[in-house]
Amino acid sequence: MDPVRLDSFDVFVAIVRCGGFRAAALERGVSSSALSQTMNALEEALGIRLLNRTTRSVSPTEAGQRLLERLSPALSEIRLAIAEVDELRDSPSGTLRINAPAPAVDHFLCPLAFDFMDIHREVKIEIISDAAVIDIVEQGFDAGVRFGKQLAQDMIALPFGPPLRYAIVASPDYIKRHGQPQTPQDLVSHDCIKRRFPGGTLVTWRFAEGDEEVTISPRGRLTVSSAHNELQAALAGRGFAHVFDDYAKPHIRSGRLVEVLSDWSLTLPHWFLYYPSRRLPSAAMRAFLDYMRSYDWRGQR
Repeated sequence: MDPVRLDSFDVFVAIVRCGGFRAAALERGVSSSALSQTMNALEEALGIRLLNRTTRSVSPTEAGQRLLERLSPALSEIRLAIAEVDELRDSPSGTLRINAPAPAVDHFLCPLAFDFMDIHREVKIEIISDAAVIDIVEQGFDAGVRFGKQLAQDMIALPFGPPLRYAIVASPDYIKRHGQPQTPQDLVSHDCIKRRFPGGTLVTWRFAEGDEEVTISPRGRLTVSSAHNELQAALAGRGFAHVFDDYAKPHIRSGRLVEVLSDWSLTLPHWFLYYPSRRLPSAAMRAFLDYMRSYDWRGQR
């Protein structure tokens, strides 16, 4: 058997985990053809096919699946050993991969990461914006950001950022043409900009005033998949948007948007940054956590 490069096994695991060459190439910052060449060399060296390739999908063969079952724990141990060695370094270094929903990325994670990187210049940070609930260990992330109810039990979670507040906003022109709602129920007769989660569920709009809580299913002709597009539609006079107020505040101040039903605005708990309890954090991750704990979130609002 020809000699096998150990990093070829890491490439093989990444391709299976990501579900294809293109996604694995994007994650690793290389070309798909480079990964294909690595896999061809690995299969030739082992003398057996490890992947079933079609135009639409990539999956492990029986031999590939057996190899994967052996490799995954071994590679995890190797990464743990590297992390333990990394502890002995005087300054944090390496790459942190963090998965977080777009609102957390836009208003909290990016400002935090930018300031952190000014201090720790040997640390690289990769931020993936994703609202889906994923297994961050399986997907190769050091940490994730989600609400508390979405966290697995084997995770360590730390409060991330201040409490969150929703705002209902529309353009002055839309309100002039269609009127201003006085209660959440009034929104049912308005054009509302709907948003769909990655899993397919439409976002419901929740309100609270004192002990009274109201939930409505917004109606409207436009459905989008991101808060950015929802805000864009509101600015264009397409109806009412339901977004975190961090998105809306600059436009409210400039007069391009008007907030309504502020007395009914629902405040949610803050985000949580979480990471695996069974994995020893690297020096870079520990430095990031320490910096996050002392960060002045009020200066970002």
